[in-house]
Amino acid sequence: MNQEEILSHVDHTLLTQTATWEEIRQICDDGIRYKTASVCIPPSYVKQAKEYVRDNVTVCTVIGFPNGYMTTAAKEFETKYALADGADEIDMVINIGWVKDGKFDLVEEEIRTLKAACGSNILKVIIETCLLTDEEKIKLCHAVTTAGADYIKTSTGFSTAGATFEDIKLFSEHIGKNVKMKAAGGISSMADAEKFLALGADRLGTSRIVKLVKQEQADSGY
Repeated sequence: MNQEEILSHVDHTLLTQTATWEEIRQICDDGIRYKTASVCIPPSYVKQAKEYVRDNVTVCTVIGFPNGYMTTAAKEFETKYALADGADEIDMVINIGWVKDGKFDLVEEEIRTLKAACGSNILKVIIETCLLTDEEKIKLCHAVTTAGADYIKTSTGFSTAGATFEDIKLFSEHIGKNVKMKAAGGISSMADAEKFLALGADRLGTSRIVKLVKQEQADSGY
């Protein structure tokens, strides 16, 4: 798989608390230049970013991020507001406490509510695998599938660990045909990126892949 193909699966991401508009603008410029799948940015920058990039790159944002314990109504409002501001894709965080309580019906209903708000826009569901057992992950694969979401996503990148090859393999064995996979958090090399894609991931949430490409070009005098 060549560099261009890998970049086409990257959600080029900047979600740090200290992110400034200048940094977000650079993420947008890089997303356009390297033809990434999207740029994933904080909700407060969506309107400004969409006006800046127009239709030159897909704008993704996060909902209930990073802890996921907001009410469903708050997440639904966030989602609708982000879409009105111009977001093309939504990455939501589930309520992990509900998972620990065994309330998978509530998790599923929340996903369904946000997918209804998204309509034809892509909804990715972040389940934060590092905090879950394999049994919980499998149940969430079913919940995400049944609720009609477009993607299941491993991680926020803000918890104790990020994506693993094992989690993507587990997802692939339990999600429905309507659901794609996004690996996120800690993807730091082209080799890792390529392996995640080979295992079936369709998107990669990372800031490092574009940085690696830029460094390689700088080193070669490009």
